[in-house]
Amino acid sequence: MKTPKKDAWNRRVFMKTSGLATAGLVLPSTPTSALEVKKNPIPAWKGFNLLDFFSPDPNNARPVTTEDFLRWIADWGFDFVRIPMAYPSYVKFDRSKPITTRRVRKIDRRAVEKVDQLVLLAQKYGLHVSLNLHRAPGFCVNAGFVEPYDLWKDEEAMDDFCYHWKFWAKRYRSMSRREISFDLLNEPCLRVDMNDQHSKRSAIPGPLYRKMVLSAAREIQRANPDHLIIADGNNVGRDVIPEIIDLDVAQSCRGYNPGIISHYKAPWVFKDTENLPDPVWPGQVGDQYLSRAMLEEMYAPWIALTQQGVGVHCGECGCYNKTPHQVFLAWFEDVIDVLTSHDIGYALWEFSGSFGLMNSDRKDIEYEDWYGQKLDRKLLDLLMKYH
Repeated sequence: MKTPKKDAWNRRVFMKTSGLATAGLVLPSTPTSALEVKKNPIPAWKGFNLLDFFSPDPNNARPVTTEDFLRWIADWGFDFVRIPMAYPSYVKFDRSKPITTRRVRKIDRRAVEKVDQLVLLAQKYGLHVSLNLHRAPGFCVNAGFVEPYDLWKDEEAMDDFCYHWKFWAKRYRSMSRREISFDLLNEPCLRVDMNDQHSKRSAIPGPLYRKMVLSAAREIQRANPDHLIIADGNNVGRDVIPEIIDLDVAQSCRGYNPGIISHYKAPWVFKDTENLPDPVWPGQVGDQYLSRAMLEEMYAPWIALTQQGVGVHCGECGCYNKTPHQVFLAWFEDVIDVLTSHDIGYALWEFSGSFGLMNSDRKDIEYEDWYGQKLDRKLLDLLMKYH
């Protein structure tokens, strides 16, 4: 691995507006013509999430990303992959029982070598790699695994969270921020019941979110002061995090709004999947009129964030395979157009699978046979239109 060179990316310009940390992001009141319009200070990377290490149990892992997949991603002009990892997938413990706090730091070197292989293979094809803890010690936005503590309440969990980031940062210390970034925690939120997928969620208190970011960033930057760090938006990725704008940390939004389009009939989102209103775009769905205007309003704080010198990327976006394909494409083109017109890149969830470009198992489209894979050609054409 090459010794990193210092990049020119300087993120230390930040808002000093009175009350910013508590009042939220302040949109400029000066007329646009009088403002210096700033460009997003991180690259507008475009690509996909790869789910090789998404499951806490390697025995239930998704099919391995092949070298062909990475070659096609690069050949089609994409330059980014995000790897959401569940920390138990690379930890040694008795999987017939819930993990204990004594085992959380027992990292399995053989499992880690598989992560290395994917990272290096992606970089072979010129793809920026963003490592993400989708499940961290004490927290995951999804249920399905019993944690021994709570990241937001227990110092031991926070210490273990930082230990894992220290491990990954040291392992990839020689990589530059052009090659790798560290996406701290997937979609932070408070959960009423961590074991109930449908339990109510709310935003992390700002000071607590800042503490998490500072604690992990300190360990990462000890390994390499120039490592690129990304924090997912608060409240399940929806909200800008004003409490960390003064830090050298980029922020990651989401491309799932509204959920009735992106997650139509997804059982982990809707308890009753059989009595949902039919999705349309644009148009009236239930008691809400869905349109591009709602997207522009939602992304306005994120766009304003880039103009304050904070890097922004959309770490996840896409649509479950039950949404009618034409509705999906119409909505998704508006999402991508809003993002890319403001130099904000994105990563589709996922490359191959029910949200994917390949093998999504939609029932209302005719797939193109692509070397034995089922390619959604209309989706690929849409994505390539915005390179």
